[in-house]
Amino acid sequence: MNSYNNKIVWITGASSGIGRALAIEFSKQGAFLILSARNNEALIETRSLCVDHKNVKLLPLDLQEIDKLEGITKEAISLFGGLDVLINNGGISQRGLATETSIEVDRKIFEINYFGTIVLTKAVLPYFVENKKGQIAVTSSVVGKFGSPVRTAYAASKHALHGFYDSLRAEVHSYNIGVTIICPGPINTAISENALTASGEKQNKKDDAIASGMNPDVLAKKYIKALKKNKREAWIGKKEVFAIYVKRFFPGLFARIIRNVKVT
Repeated sequence: MNSYNNKIVWITGASSGIGRALAIEFSKQGAFLILSARNNEALIETRSLCVDHKNVKLLPLDLQEIDKLEGITKEAISLFGGLDVLINNGGISQRGLATETSIEVDRKIFEINYFGTIVLTKAVLPYFVENKKGQIAVTSSVVGKFGSPVRTAYAASKHALHGFYDSLRAEVHSYNIGVTIICPGPINTAISENALTASGEKQNKKDDAIASGMNPDVLAKKYIKALKKNKREAWIGKKEVFAIYVKRFFPGLFARIIRNVKVT
């Protein structure tokens, strides 16, 4: 897809951070936008930052409310009379040792990051298959390529997304449906403040790595560039991207590095 002008793009997690930056950048490129997240007031703010407000519709949703997602998908498709791109960007992170994290926290992270995301994708797929075109993106993480301390459930949920969407890509190729996995490194957003601790509370503080991370506006441009090229997978970040290569080619070295690195 060379241009998103007049294309209909649905973005989850659009209330802040990466999702908000994507909404702004897609609006600059002339897209019709459907913006989703739990916080409607924050979605209104995102819309106010977009180029053409009348081309932006708000559709609040909670990825944990899985039984509602099929109906919300039908509503999304009706808003502009179709859909061209689904950006699965909604999610939540974690900061807690596995020995201290309750299974309820593990389940919540999977319900949002994995099950909510794939249920929404499955709800959109029949429309894309029928029309024999469409594009699906999912925001993973470099932690979807390797594990990291105090992020066991988060890393696991992102690894699971890779398994699902790599398999899906092969299944829908003949229907002209593209599937792209985006793996950002630390991005300067509120993800660490909103991350769940071992007890399930918000961390409410920004990690040093996040504070020094890439600006989300820069990421959004690179994200959309990867989609235009219909890349299967894109790793976007700073030096942390090299960790993916170290893990692949020097796994022993990587194991020694990751157990000693400052991860918050």
